[in-house]
Amino acid sequence: MSELMDGSDSFVKVTIYGQEYTIKAPADATYIKNIAEYVDMKMREVQDEMNTPQVPAKVAILAAMNISDELFSNKRTTEKMKNEVEGKISSLIEIVDEVIQQ
Repeated sequence: MSELMDGSDSFVKVTIYGQEYTIKAPADATYIKNIAEYVDMKMREVQDEMNTPQVPAKVAILAAMNISDELFSNKRTTEKMKNEVEGKISSLIEIVDEVIQQ
């Protein structure tokens, strides 16, 4: 390899849907492997739902759509919780302000 590594990057071999990939990973190797296992699992779930074998690109796109749906759903849930917490904090601040002013 002709690239200079800054010491924080590592290379991790992972297998996704039967294909081996070498990933340059600035993160922990275990974390990268966990992500790859998750993607592999989602692709296999997609294929299992199909009646006939599909080309890997189609499976990957459908798996990406499913993963994106999970991400968007989690973002909505997180935003909703954040708004609820902010509302409760505002209410508590009002109560504390009232107690301090007495």
